[in-house]
Amino acid sequence: MGTSERKQREREEREQLFLDAAEQLIEQEGFMQLQMAKLAKACDYATGTLYQHFTSKEDLLMALMARHSALHLELFERIEQWQAPSRQRIFAICVAEQDFNQRQANYVKLSQYVMTEAVWENASETRRSQLLQCGQPICRIVSGIVQQAIDDGDLDPQGASTMELAYGTWALCQGSHTLDHTQGLLEAFSIPRGPMTMYRNMNRLLNGMSWHPLLDLSSTETLQTLVQQIEQQLNIHS
Repeated sequence: MGTSERKQREREEREQLFLDAAEQLIEQEGFMQLQMAKLAKACDYATGTLYQHFTSKEDLLMALMARHSALHLELFERIEQWQAPSRQRIFAICVAEQDFNQRQANYVKLSQYVMTEAVWENASETRRSQLLQCGQPICRIVSGIVQQAIDDGDLDPQGASTMELAYGTWALCQGSHTLDHTQGLLEAFSIPRGPMTMYRNMNRLLNGMSWHPLLDLSSTETLQTLVQQIEQQLNIHS
């Protein structure tokens, strides 16, 4: 191994050390309390060395999110491989995300924080590009589900692209989780807390898009049965 290769390997190992230590500190104190100087000290490195890897705390948080994107991707890959109608598969993303949020609470909070304007703009272009690249396989899977619906005649795109059509379901799911994590907000407006509220709204959206087969939402039991079927088929335990 040449000198340049050895230095690159050492740099990569040092970066993983910083990320490992950052995760431990976040687990103990929360990501809002993470301090670069404290992290560098925990790794026995100068703060300047840490900044050679990450230009800011926001840069570090974005790198952490990209590191764990594989966990999120595995969720979508299971749905991609599931042999079911497109309407069930797109709704299954909503159900699976609910389970993922319960199991990976810190990742979800980090994701919501990283996507704020203040964090995104203060991260480097390199880290932003890295994170966006990590999301490409998920976009491909979701786009494929929408395309299946169009090809099967279950959804009329009305001139919209597959990702334009998927955007509405993404926004509803992401927005619901964000609001649900804000303590006291839903109660203040008498909105029922819990996944069934999101599930009903998701299917109202899909019905409004005329994504067939339409679901009768007059019966809560019908929706609950569908959720249970998805959980069983995908081995999800919310």
